[in-house]
Amino acid sequence: MNLIALLGLVAATCTTISFVPQVVQILKTRNTKSISLGMYILFTFGIVCWLFYGIFLGEAPLIIGNAITLVFAVTILIFKIIYK
Repeated sequence: MNLIALLGLVAATCTTISFVPQVVQILKTRNTKSISLGMYILFTFGIVCWLFYGIFLGEAPLIIGNAITLVFAVTILIFKIIYK
């Protein structure tokens, strides 16, 4: 694995893991009042675009990172809609 791919994997890991505390907090409190619905809709769409971009390029860091981030983002989005 070259250094550029390793950098991509580290970046993908950090940005993906950053969603875990938010998901845990929502699951514990069922409170999504301070989360912007519009922001999460736009963010989720952006993640879908990044995922397809990674798929078209065949870049594992983009594909893996964005696929996992998409799961977290959609989870938060669903809870935002449910707990509204």
